[in-house]
Amino acid sequence: MDYKILKIEKTDEIAVVTISRPKAMNALNTRFFDEMDAAIAQFKKDKALRAIIITGDGKAFVAGADIAEMKDKTAEEGSNFSRRGQRTFASFADLDIAVIAAINGFALGGGLELAMGADFRISSTKAKFGQPEVSLGLIPGFAGTQRLSRLVGKADALYLLMTADMIGAADALRIGLVQQVVEPEELMETCLKIAKIIASKGPKAIAKVKAVTRLGSEMHLAQGSELEAQEFGTLFGEGSEGAEGMTAFLEKRKPNW
Repeated sequence: MDYKILKIEKTDEIAVVTISRPKAMNALNTRFFDEMDAAIAQFKKDKALRAIIITGDGKAFVAGADIAEMKDKTAEEGSNFSRRGQRTFASFADLDIAVIAAINGFALGGGLELAMGADFRISSTKAKFGQPEVSLGLIPGFAGTQRLSRLVGKADALYLLMTADMIGAADALRIGLVQQVVEPEELMETCLKIAKIIASKGPKAIAKVKAVTRLGSEMHLAQGSELEAQEFGTLFGEGSEGAEGMTAFLEKRKPNW
C-alpha cells in the first residue's frame, strides 16, 4: 500500500509506526484506518518481527478522530465508523508480538482509544490524556468506554468520560493508564529498549502470555486458570521452546529461539 499517513521503519526485529498528519494533530480518518489495517496485515506476515512501537508526529500522539469527516454522518454511518475503529484497534490483540504505544503528546478521544488498544503505554512527561467526546455531544466510539474502565477502574473511567477532563502524565501513571513516564527526549529510546528486551524472550511464550492474559481477563478466574494450564503445557516437550529455554538456563547460555 502507498502509505500517506503512516511512516513505518523497521530495524532488525522492531517496527516503529509513526502517525503523521501533524497539521491535523494526527486526527484519525478513514484513510488512517485503511493504512493501519494494511500495516497490521503486513506485520502478521513478518515472522522476524518481535515488537511494534506506535507514536505520533509533532506535538500530538493523536488528538482525536477527524471531526470534519464525522460531522455530516448519519446515525448508521456513525455506528459503522465506530465499528471500523473498534475492529482496527482490536486487531492489535491478534498480533503475536508486543504492541507498545509511545505517547509523545496529546492522546485524546480516538487517540487515547488507539493507545488503549496497545499492550501497554509509555508516556512522555508532556503527554496529555482525555476522552472529551461529551463536550461534542458524543461518546467514545472506538471502545473507549469499555477499555478505559477495564484499565483504570469504573470510577476513574467515569470521571474522565463524564467531565471530559484532560489529565497529565503523572495522573495517568497514578491511575494505571500508562506504565512508565519519561522525559520527551528519552521516550523512543525507552520504548526501543523495552521492545528489545521483549524481542530477546521466547517468541511463542510472548504470544501465549499475551493471548492468555487478554482472554483470561474476560473469564471467570477458574476458566482463566485452566486456559493458562493448557497453554503452559504446550511449551513443554522435546524440541519445544520451553525445553530450549530451560536447557539454556541450566547450561548458562543464551537460548536459541
